[in-house]
Amino acid sequence: MADARDDSFELYDLRVEVTAPEGGPIYCGAKVGDYFELHGEMLHLPPGQGFSIYSLAALLPLLPAKQRPTHKNDWMTTDAEVACPDPNCSSRFRIIRLGLRRFSHAQTTAVPLDD
Repeated sequence: MADARDDSFELYDLRVEVTAPEGGPIYCGAKVGDYFELHGEMLHLPPGQGFSIYSLAALLPLLPAKQRPTHKNDWMTTDAEVACPDPNCSSRFRIIRLGLRRFSHAQTTAVPLDD
């Protein structure tokens, strides 16, 4: 049984990387190899690199689910690529789970845990 005082939980750090077929048109401003990382709720971009808000909007609903451990048969465990929301753009965004990071409930919310 877990220690009752332990309010920790784990989330995967994620890396979202731009991929595209060789020679495919890219209209979202991305370049193959561009990426950002998500550590908890914090999004990190490399210096000097941008990311389309429209592409980000397509990715945002999936990221919290992808951060959490999932059953091995769950599609969220295996499916890792998201198409650019522009149907004419050939880019895709590969979501890669990195290592697990531990968080404290008390440090992430003011809502107390139930006893």
